[in-house]
Amino acid sequence: MTKQVGVVIDRSSPVPLYHQVSAQLGAAIASGDLQPGDPFENEVALAERLNLSRPTVRQAIQELVAQGLLVRRRGLGTTVANRKVHRRAELTSLWDDLARAGGSPRTTLLNYEHAADERVAAALDLPSDATLLAIVRVRYSGDLPLAILRNWLPPSLADITRDELDDTGLYAVLRERGVRPVVAHQSIGARMPSPAERKHLQMKSGEPVLTMTRSAFDAMGAAVEYGDHCYRASNYSVDVMIDER
Repeated sequence: MTKQVGVVIDRSSPVPLYHQVSAQLGAAIASGDLQPGDPFENEVALAERLNLSRPTVRQAIQELVAQGLLVRRRGLGTTVANRKVHRRAELTSLWDDLARAGGSPRTTLLNYEHAADERVAAALDLPSDATLLAIVRVRYSGDLPLAILRNWLPPSLADITRDELDDTGLYAVLRERGVRPVVAHQSIGARMPSPAERKHLQMKSGEPVLTMTRSAFDAMGAAVEYGDHCYRASNYSVDVMIDER
């Protein structure tokens, strides 16, 4: 049986109607009000119930499909997708991605220290003896651990505090300081986790992790951060848009 989710439409809001619909339905999926595999209300019924045009509702549903929250199958209709964090290949943080999807991100800080690292310094075009802020965090969505995030920050950002990192995502902290990464070199791979990683991510033996390394720079070419992260492969994917050159 198809479950109807309450959606409130504010026609005086500057937010497009389709986005109001997709945001509220996405939040219902993230909260568990709609479960993986649940049949999703069809386009015609949803448009009539909300007194919206079919193109508006179609655009809202397509946005949810693009986010990986809904799956369309010929002959079976539209259903709620399995829970998985979908991350587009763009300069966002996992905190931003979870918050945008209506999740409840939180962080546990495992390590915080100032030290030099020649490998990271080379990736960020910094002197080999530069003192970097090295941090290791576990990122959760609710009670589910999704990723172990290892980051190194240049000397200009070494005064970021533990409290700042506990309260929000790293990129949000950077934005508050007027620092915006605009270009990065990013590599994505997969491997088996270490015993410590498996424990922190509450994974079973034999499960792999996805990996991502990133060197990010601002508009002037100054180093912003170096990241070396691993994610639960069963709950995470990276979406990449490609085109013909």
